[in-house]
Amino acid sequence: MPGPALSPRLLPWLTLVAGLALAVWFLFAPARPQGLRVPDMDEKPAAVASAGVDLHGTFTAGPGRAAAADGEDWPAFRGPEGDNVSRSGVRLDIGWGAEGPRKRWSQHCGFGYAAPAVADGRVFLTDYDVARKQDALRCLSLTDGAEIWHRAYPVIAKFNHGMSRTVPAVAAGTVVSLGPRCHVLACDAASGDFRWGIDLVRDHGAKEPPWYAGQCPLIDRGRVILAPAGPEVLLMAVDLASGVPVWTVPNPRKLAMSHASVLCATIDGQRQYIYAGMTGITAVAAEDGRLLWEFNGWKVTIAWVPTPVQAGPHEILCAGGYNAGAAMLRVVRDGETWKASLAWTLPARDFGSDQQTPILYHGSIFGVVPDGQMVCLALDGTRRWASGRADRFGLGPYAIADGRLFILNDTGMLTVAEASDSAWRRLAQAQVLTGHDSWGPIAVAGRALLVRDLDTLTCLELGKP
Repeated sequence: MPGPALSPRLLPWLTLVAGLALAVWFLFAPARPQGLRVPDMDEKPAAVASAGVDLHGTFTAGPGRAAAADGEDWPAFRGPEGDNVSRSGVRLDIGWGAEGPRKRWSQHCGFGYAAPAVADGRVFLTDYDVARKQDALRCLSLTDGAEIWHRAYPVIAKFNHGMSRTVPAVAAGTVVSLGPRCHVLACDAASGDFRWGIDLVRDHGAKEPPWYAGQCPLIDRGRVILAPAGPEVLLMAVDLASGVPVWTVPNPRKLAMSHASVLCATIDGQRQYIYAGMTGITAVAAEDGRLLWEFNGWKVTIAWVPTPVQAGPHEILCAGGYNAGAAMLRVVRDGETWKASLAWTLPARDFGSDQQTPILYHGSIFGVVPDGQMVCLALDGTRRWASGRADRFGLGPYAIADGRLFILNDTGMLTVAEASDSAWRRLAQAQVLTGHDSWGPIAVAGRALLVRDLDTLTCLELGKP
């Protein structure tokens, strides 16, 4: 039976009340926790026939010119030594005053967290052009950000909590990028000429991670080290000049591709490549790819993003989000037999990382933990200090240069602190970006500090006169 009819005079008042209630809900409803994102929260990438992707793509020359060298390059993910530490010796000025550090230039980017590599006065960036539906490898001038060249190839991708999120690698005049849908492109670093390309999905059965590829290519001794993590090939080395495979490593345990990158480490005199796939860690000999050791006694669920860190002559530090916490592995050799075991673990409340890779510096471990604080650990896992409630950084990146920690928070606030094992000491602070999701790794090249948010790359000048 129908209920009583509403008086027409009440309808405007009911509409107003409903609107106010909805506004209050939007203002005060709890935000979705960043560390607990799952793939279904974002758009699904459109299906694409990888066989149709022409990695030669199209080339465009720009007016930019390479800068004169003014210090150490930052030629790959986590810098020249792969440890996120600049050792150029350049003294960096942090006496900014109210205006903050001087901005050299800014460049608009496609949505994402891809960070730059810097070599020979050029800035290299993996990007995505939404309008043209293309991956792009861009080369910019370190002087003023003007584009020197870019090479793009067609790839259909939808917003999936950003698109591009990897750092190119540069060596011996060649730049190598890995796009969001697992396309590897190698070009002449100066001219942009096409060298070679590999589609890891088409050629090796790789499966894209939940939020597109986060793996940064590793160049080591004239070879590019990649982790397709396909049904047959877990790891591979290809010749830098030609792209021809040198060796491949089988994948009998069917490890899936994570967002982590391959670590190059030396343990007991053996140079080795260590990769954290989604369900385990594998290490192979650098010279020929033979299996050295495996470990599956600790893992990260949903998305393994931080790269393992060599934290001692026999120690490998692993950290992750989604309540994984951290683990220190101890790797030992007995003749030709290698074994990895757990030295210690920490729960997420004590140490862990959703996105950024921790830093080992002067015998201490530095990292931003899930509650947003920067903390310092001893090598036995003991916490030495934390930055406190007043200094939290969300999912932002950090690097060490001139003996100091440079840390971005989510909204682009740059904080400088002593890279000390004794206490947290903030030295300077300035808002250097005006967007959000300032998560791309920091690059340091001489007097330049390169930072980005979701859609803007900015070069800051930090050199002393």
